[in-house]
Amino acid sequence: MAPWMRAPLPRRLWRRVAAATQGLVLTVAAAGVLPRGVMQAVLAAALVLLAASFADSVRWLWRRRHVAPGEPVPEVTGGDRGAPSARGPLRTAIAVALTVLALLLTWAASVAPQQPSLLTPGAFARVPLELLVLVALAVLLPARPRRALAVVAGVLLSALVLVTILDLGFFTAFDRPFRPVDDSGYLGIGIETLRDGAGRSYADLVVAGAALLGVVLLAIPVLALLRVTRVAADHRPVVLRAAAVLGVLWVVLRIAGAPAASSSAASLAVREVHLVRTGLADRAVLARQIAHDRFRATPGDRLLTGLCGKDVLLVFVESYGRVALQGSSFSPGVDAVVNRGTAQLRAAGFAARSAFLTSPTFGGLSWLAHSTLQSGVRVDGQRRYDQLVAQDRLTLTAAFRRAGWRTVGIMPANHRAWPQGSTFYHYNQVYDRRNLGYRGPGFGLPPMPDQYALAALQRRELAPRDRAPLFAEVDLISSHAPWTSIPRLVPWDQVGDGSVFARIPPAATSRAALIGDSARARRAYGQSIEYSLATLISFVRRYGDDDTVLVVLGDHQPATTVSGLGASHDVPISVIAHDPEVLRRISAWDWQDGLLPGPQAPVWPMEAFRDRFLTAFGSTPATG
Repeated sequence: MAPWMRAPLPRRLWRRVAAATQGLVLTVAAAGVLPRGVMQAVLAAALVLLAASFADSVRWLWRRRHVAPGEPVPEVTGGDRGAPSARGPLRTAIAVALTVLALLLTWAASVAPQQPSLLTPGAFARVPLELLVLVALAVLLPARPRRALAVVAGVLLSALVLVTILDLGFFTAFDRPFRPVDDSGYLGIGIETLRDGAGRSYADLVVAGAALLGVVLLAIPVLALLRVTRVAADHRPVVLRAAAVLGVLWVVLRIAGAPAASSSAASLAVREVHLVRTGLADRAVLARQIAHDRFRATPGDRLLTGLCGKDVLLVFVESYGRVALQGSSFSPGVDAVVNRGTAQLRAAGFAARSAFLTSPTFGGLSWLAHSTLQSGVRVDGQRRYDQLVAQDRLTLTAAFRRAGWRTVGIMPANHRAWPQGSTFYHYNQVYDRRNLGYRGPGFGLPPMPDQYALAALQRRELAPRDRAPLFAEVDLISSHAPWTSIPRLVPWDQVGDGSVFARIPPAATSRAALIGDSARARRAYGQSIEYSLATLISFVRRYGDDDTVLVVLGDHQPATTVSGLGASHDVPISVIAHDPEVLRRISAWDWQDGLLPGPQAPVWPMEAFRDRFLTAFGSTPATG
């Protein structure tokens, strides 16, 4: 039907390579040595190569459909750019250096690990399958399709480089990989936090530098791949032989289970697609969890009857993690404060029980831990938080309010309207840096010392007589990173409006000294935890009475700079009370005596606390 398609085709090396690639790829697929998603991507690339080979043959025949039969057909070999023009030794050396640099950059981008613990020289001494396939395919294509392929692959590689950098950052700060659906909204929060902690000018300079670096990083893989594929096309026979040898080596290494056979770029792309799909599907999962609430319809007269008449303070100590108490160089100082505090509270008539909770976050994002503990639902990302606070899930604050308590929040870090405080948590009153009346100096990112926040709570809510019992969430933030300025404890009757702290030199460490010095950062962190705990214990001793009950816990572990890589997400929690009946109600929890939970103390998921707390102190206390 189409006689022009019966004409002879010229001999071309890339058609033979395209055919051989099919056999190689199908053999690898049959061997089952690659993950399913990666293998599907490789099979698709082989199919594209085969289709491109046929399309190029048809195009060549169509363009010669009017050539007389019998006219000789030239054999096509080599690249499509011809021999390079003559140039001087210096230009040649520069060109070779740029080509080698471009190859090294694309190679490194293809095999770079996503976890800081794997970021070693050996991680880059691997053979990237993706780069071999890309270069082999590029040298077989004509110039224009080859450039288009290099640009598309470069853009994808740039995106993977960006994800790799984000993964390294998130593992360092939060001990988990970057999640596209959850984490894309943290940019504004991060910039705001940096401005609060380091100053607007310094933060803006860092942001501008990071933006410029990001543009450069996104452009480099595209430019590098364009150069690598162009030079490879100029040396087609050598490149194809090298790619074939490396390809066979890669298959042998993968079958042998050697880590030098890398397909990490394709695996990362598949993982990101999976994370997006999982993140989108999680909305329905969370909706079912929110709707399943055994305390939703519990009347107020059956809630929290075991705490009737008590002032209950839910105290979050910023970055107070297991690492502050166990297995660190600064533990002795913190342990001494905790042990001394246990003895001081006991002398004042108070007792404590302690254990650990597993926080849904690590290194930051404290509001995820707060909402998890209050709602009884695990909130480990911003999307979950946004979905939760838009619903009517019963929080601990709402339960206390339903049972007749006045509910307040002491949140000195907040500096703007927070509608969720009333619509979701159901506070009667929220105090933040705008209305706490502080007139003293700031302390790095924390705008005021913990001592002032507790003194303001006492003055505004606890001191008045003839009032309803109080439930308050108190956020102690003097232990917030970067620990550059740590307050000192002053006599409580001198706190006033906070101006006294301007006359008391803080235990300060410069920001420059902390950057890159993990040992100094750990010491500064330990000092901040010692201050926060000592302040809280002093507050209880001075102002606590028989009707005072505290639930004191950390929100998350400090970042890996302090905690180290691979640390748990566990945070200490203690219940402190003067009335023995309060602790009797939680005797079935088997928590340990005192403020210092030992290595064998119980560990609960943080989302389990709400239900167990409401059960223990409801009208029918738990017995097991």
